[in-house]
Amino acid sequence: MASKTFTMKFFSLLISSFAIVHMVKAGDLDILSDFIVPANVTTVDGNFFTFTGMRVLVKAAPPTAFKVLKASMAEFPALNGQSVSFAVLQFPAGTPNQPHTHPRASELLFLVQGTLQVGFVDTTNKLFTQALQTGDIFVFPGGLVHFQYNADAQVPALAISAFGSANAGTVSIPNTLFTTGIDNNVLAKSFKTDVATIQALKAGLAPKP
Repeated sequence: MASKTFTMKFFSLLISSFAIVHMVKAGDLDILSDFIVPANVTTVDGNFFTFTGMRVLVKAAPPTAFKVLKASMAEFPALNGQSVSFAVLQFPAGTPNQPHTHPRASELLFLVQGTLQVGFVDTTNKLFTQALQTGDIFVFPGGLVHFQYNADAQVPALAISAFGSANAGTVSIPNTLFTTGIDNNVLAKSFKTDVATIQALKAGLAPKP
């Protein structure tokens, strides 16, 4: 009987260990080939592995609002299975990239031009911040809420971010809370405020006509 109990505990621990390993490895799946070709692609050559979407940055006028240009699996199908993606972040003077998360990847940001205030909050609600100068690199751990802000009132900033997933995903905290139809009373009680304040926040985030 004792032997049977030990065997059951052993298998329970073994199954739990596999589950933990699976959770630790959660992210892009490992592929069993060099690369993945979409069903609608008939010719695979150098063009398939080339992304030209960033050419619009060359000699372009600076944007008037914060702008992100992505090279993720959606824009660049050759990234499927490669566990990497890329984004260029353009910050006009005085603009933020609002608090958000990337649920499937860490982010490594390289500041190419200007200055940025950056930060993230860990799972103990501790805030880590830094003032970045041109040439600095900062890492945002996967899944944690973070932000970037160009506090300079005159000079724009430009950053490049690399992600450890072909499909990192972005969850905007303000938009998720205030533009998705969550009940006003739920939000008011959660933020210890009144419904009128919640309605004002929703109105401020509503798409402009």
